[in-house]
Amino acid sequence: MKYVLITLLFIVGLGVESRAQKNDLTRYVNTLQGTNSKYELTRGNTYPTTALPWGMNFWTPQTGPNGSGWIYQHFKDSIRGFRQTHQCSSWTNDYSAFSLMPVSGKLEVNQYKRAAEFSHKDEIAHPDYYKVTFTNKVTTEMSPTERGVHMRFSFPNKENSYVVLDPNKGGSYVKIIPSERKIIGYSKNANGSVPKEFANYFVIVFDKPFESYGTWIGDEGIISEGNQEIKDDYAGAYIQFRKGVKVQAKIASSYISIEQAELNLKQELGMHKSVEQTRSVANKIWNEALGKILVEGGSEELKSTFYSCFFRSMLFPRKFYELDAQGNPIYYSPYDGKVHEGFMYTDNGFWDTFRAQFPLNAILHPGFHDRYITSLVTAYDQSGWLPSWSFPGHQGGMIGNHALSLIADAWAKGFRSYNPEHAMEAMFHEVTNKGPGGPANGRDGWKEYYIYGYVPYPDVREATAKTLEYCYNDWCAMEFAKMTGQTFYEKLFEKSVYNYKNVYDPSVGFMRGRQNNGIWYPNFDPTEWGGPFTEGCAWHYLWSVFHDVQGLINLMGGDKVFVAKLDSVFTVPNTFKVGTYNRVIHEMAEMEMINMGQYAHGNQPIQHMIYLYNYAGEPWKTQKWVRKVMADLYNATPDGYSGDEDQGQTSSWYVISAMGLYSVCPGTTEYVIGSPVFPRMTIQLENGKKLIIEAEGNSAENVYIQSATLNGKPFTRNYLEYNELMNGGIIHYKMGNKPAFERGIKKEDRPYSYSER
Repeated sequence: MKYVLITLLFIVGLGVESRAQKNDLTRYVNTLQGTNSKYELTRGNTYPTTALPWGMNFWTPQTGPNGSGWIYQHFKDSIRGFRQTHQCSSWTNDYSAFSLMPVSGKLEVNQYKRAAEFSHKDEIAHPDYYKVTFTNKVTTEMSPTERGVHMRFSFPNKENSYVVLDPNKGGSYVKIIPSERKIIGYSKNANGSVPKEFANYFVIVFDKPFESYGTWIGDEGIISEGNQEIKDDYAGAYIQFRKGVKVQAKIASSYISIEQAELNLKQELGMHKSVEQTRSVANKIWNEALGKILVEGGSEELKSTFYSCFFRSMLFPRKFYELDAQGNPIYYSPYDGKVHEGFMYTDNGFWDTFRAQFPLNAILHPGFHDRYITSLVTAYDQSGWLPSWSFPGHQGGMIGNHALSLIADAWAKGFRSYNPEHAMEAMFHEVTNKGPGGPANGRDGWKEYYIYGYVPYPDVREATAKTLEYCYNDWCAMEFAKMTGQTFYEKLFEKSVYNYKNVYDPSVGFMRGRQNNGIWYPNFDPTEWGGPFTEGCAWHYLWSVFHDVQGLINLMGGDKVFVAKLDSVFTVPNTFKVGTYNRVIHEMAEMEMINMGQYAHGNQPIQHMIYLYNYAGEPWKTQKWVRKVMADLYNATPDGYSGDEDQGQTSSWYVISAMGLYSVCPGTTEYVIGSPVFPRMTIQLENGKKLIIEAEGNSAENVYIQSATLNGKPFTRNYLEYNELMNGGIIHYKMGNKPAFERGIKKEDRPYSYSER
């Protein structure tokens, strides 16, 4: 009931603001979406991100302690700082973090003692602006730039007024320069993925003179009044201003040097005299980004859900480059520790995002997408490995080698700003070596995979899940080789694209663990998590044959058996066995919570499964279920998701699904059709063309496509080609409340499968 009220208040406020600023799409975005999360149950694991699209730095209020992955949890009632963050996920924690906190009355620098209570009714959270007023009457406001932020602290008249700088543990340096109203320094808190000398250099310039100042050190916060400079594992600073001050702080940082941080501040904030000016620029940038999709019809609540998800689809991957004095891109490489010219991006885990985020980027942000794909090959040149989980260097988390998916998909869609032979070299190296770090840095179990045709279990953890993802990755490499005329590699990878068959057991009707002697791993239970699977069970991984759904249909006994199995995902009990996890992990709790059988939308492995009805002659079931998931499992409140948001993937799933599309198999040019959410959607493409998606008669009940035309020409196939979308025009659907049983059922209506090539 509490979050229903929050939603209503948000929408009422939205209505007032939208009348004042009719075309301001940022007012639809609630950055508190998904923030009511905790270790045991995730509703997004997000934080109120104040940032520009793909900005190098994000800013957020901080309710959790330094070092905790849970930066901001909506159920908490105090804030201890306003933090520069680079956190991708609560499970990966943060790097290069530091924070500022206004303190009123008695000076407290310790993160627990300085925390101030607040109420959400005194909080505003949009992409371009965050504001909160504490119960002690201190107000903080902030608006972002790509590498900085503009803050304003307003203090009550009768209390001492301080701002505390907390660079976090892990190595820090601060220097106070009173004559310039400035603090400079660095924070070195990071992780094992960065070079030893890695640092985040910052510059903070205030617009009011200092009354007093000092430094502090350690968890206990030992203060040295009047000290101007300190270096230690954990050292910070404080500034005192006159009572009742309203003081602004311009902040920027750099991975290159303090001098570059100064330049970043000058370039991005130098002309802005007020937070309002910075907000105005940020607002314009976000409206241009959000304005790439204009929706018509649908409720205000539905629009809020859409634009809040659209916002989160444009945060990761993060820009890791800066601009020199001439405006040219340069960057400190998290891979080789050197400064290079050009573009670099980081903070993304492909196991999550290859599925929806990057196929969406290819449509909406092709310029950015092209630069990003090229940077993957650059990362290989600097480190010897393609990224799989960059944070900011190689973390190698999760499984699979999905950089291969990104590269092959990009080439298929015409993104070709990189040398294909060199990219192929990187691909081959990736799949025939195991790198340092996590399982996806290189390929865990690669020798066994090629010897046996599968990764054996229990010799290798998560072996069956790895087999399935390696098989798809090999198909990506094969297709890339074929498209680029590299026959040797095409024939080489062709040998393993059917390896998914080697872990399918027809006696149980599921993928399962297989031992190195060819015998199935005993005591199979399709509801048991872990073991040969990653964050899921056999119900979730049965469908992980992205490139050959028809081959999977054939394995399972034909269309009727396949559809019945798809149906049963939603009808069997939502029970689970904890398996090798030995406890209830949050993904299990989330599947149980949504109560849709074994469907677990809160995690990635099964998110494409709804679209597979299109391959088996019953596309109306895709239309039914995709609309139900969007309606039931997403909203714009702090409980906005049914699991981890995961660097834009879960949000991108919603956005592209709301368009009525989904890329089941990145590496092809096809987008499979679902059911569009809005009666009309206008997409402004970067090439200057417009794609209009009309859904005549669309409503919460009318979710079924009755007929479809593309630029006036009828079509029945269950997919559209990338070039058809990018050429613009009008996709027109007629919608109804009952399935059109005769539409989209022919063999030629089905999307791509390798077996049908």
